Amino acid sequence: MADIPEFTTRPELAGTFGMVASTHWLASAAGMAVLEKDGNAFDAAVAAGFVLQVVEPHLCGPGGEVPVIGYDAGRGETFAVCGQGTAPAGATTQAYTALGLDLVPGSGLLAACVPGALGAWLLLLREYGRLRLRDVLGYAIGYAESGYPLVPAISWGIASVADLFREHWTSSAQVYLPGGGVPAPGSRFANPALAATYKAILDEAEAASSDRDEQIEAARRAWYDGFVAEAVGRFAATEVMDVTGERHRGFLTAQDLATWHARLEAPVTYDYRGFTVCKTGPWGQGPVFLQQLALLDGFDLDRMEPGGAEYIHTVTECAKLAFADREAWYGDPDFADVPLDDLLSQAYNDERRKLVGDTASAQLLPGRPGGREPALPAFATAPFGITARGGAGPRGSGDPALDPATGEPLARSASAQARRGDTCHLDVADRWGNLVTATPSGGWLQSSPVIPELGFCLGTRAQMFSLTPGLPATLAPGKRPRTTLTPTLALRDGEPYLAFGTPGGDQQDQWTLAFFLSHVHFGMNLQQAIDFPAFHSRHMPSSFYPREAYPRALDVEERAGEPVIGELRERGHDVVVQPPWSLGRISAVARRGGMLYAAANPRGMQGYAVGR
Repeated sequence: MADIPEFTTRPELAGTFGMVASTHWLASAAGMAVLEKDGNAFDAAVAAGFVLQVVEPHLCGPGGEVPVIGYDAGRGETFAVCGQGTAPAGATTQAYTALGLDLVPGSGLLAACVPGALGAWLLLLREYGRLRLRDVLGYAIGYAESGYPLVPAISWGIASVADLFREHWTSSAQVYLPGGGVPAPGSRFANPALAATYKAILDEAEAASSDRDEQIEAARRAWYDGFVAEAVGRFAATEVMDVTGERHRGFLTAQDLATWHARLEAPVTYDYRGFTVCKTGPWGQGPVFLQQLALLDGFDLDRMEPGGAEYIHTVTECAKLAFADREAWYGDPDFADVPLDDLLSQAYNDERRKLVGDTASAQLLPGRPGGREPALPAFATAPFGITARGGAGPRGSGDPALDPATGEPLARSASAQARRGDTCHLDVADRWGNLVTATPSGGWLQSSPVIPELGFCLGTRAQMFSLTPGLPATLAPGKRPRTTLTPTLALRDGEPYLAFGTPGGDQQDQWTLAFFLSHVHFGMNLQQAIDFPAFHSRHMPSSFYPREAYPRALDVEERAGEPVIGELRERGHDVVVQPPWSLGRISAVARRGGMLYAAANPRGMQGYAVGR
């Protein structure tokens, strides 16, 4: 068992003015600069979010999406911003099956939804921020125009698809293979075309009006009704190579962008040990975090040893049950009747909890909320664990992190841990009591070709839809895919307390759950909880093409210790021992006792928290 650490890789930051934590030091610095200019937490989050689109193009981009959860101290309200774009009007199940497909491909143009990130950031800025668009967008323009240092993962990501770029995605080669070669880690890299896009948006906004809110709206129109939408529509109508090995044109049109708006929603909440935990609706996987808490509430975690085999086993088996319900019941609530009240009810979880035994389950077992019979997509039905590519069990070779066919550059095998990553994250707390957390993602450079006039590529989030008819997550025009992006905000005794999140696809609500439990049950501070040895299950079907599942597979950092690993194997878990600092990318900010706190993940050597 791993002891609760007295030494941490970096201090838990403490102060009274403001805190910013994110997956990249440049984004954290930009957010802090905005706070220093009298911006609030929401202004800082927008600035950091735009910077992440530039400096982590392998993990998020302007063509992607973002969910945001915030607490506005002035209004005394918690809110969620849905920046998840919808499926195009032409994206029907029949359109895909007519192409001979039984899964939405994970790369190319067929998986593109409306790019929702910019709309979400502008909505957050207009409704809750106080600064002008220029004040928050300037940092991203500067890095795109003048350059920024490439982290090694970007160079690795470009190298993995360099041949694809040269042969098929030549517009991407023009941006990411300057001079024909892969840019070296640490080299200064710029994207002038993206800088020009941002500047044109800003110019149109400022030419339209001197009023702050009218400028923000003009920027939104330029993107969704103007030159950006027109360029997106033209490019999506071209044919490009994708993971199927064939060239396809996309379904996305300028009209799809023109009819979409980011929206404000009430978060879904669950009360646990004095905390009110806030997540997105079931158009994302967020409620699976709450379902895990509802199941775990019936176990005496306080008596378990943190990091011990009993604890890891219990948390993992509850995760399997919650994620099985995700596969059966989650989807866009505008299109599906998702039984959230039943899924989070005490009676339902009292029954589900009885399925947690002393040994690892090998089944995918969705429940019957309200007496309804569950149904699963074709890729998740028997024989469970046979992947869409025909293999069974974890792959022993290959590197999904560097395989554009996987859609999201997130490794699920043991061979790719050094290059894990898939998404970005940021958290901000300010001196006025505001909290905000966001998980921007999509528009990865590895997954879709660059639109030449714009300098960025489209997202591939539609790969999360099922083509099996009649399910909550079945593809339909205008529908939101059941995304994995899942920031978390928690109130304590009704007061804003903690905002946190991580990249990680299906692992997000496993890594962050362990972080939260370490803080709540074992008294770890934010940095201790982030540094603590991590684990996650790969039992549930992946949300990404080709929708693989590895029953009983459990990844555990080596630091958990051989006695723990051995006992987990005795309990029937297929344990894959991962390098000591390889799992998780969590960052967090908190408010307590009149102070502000922040912490960031040391794994990957690029996440950073700043504050004073």
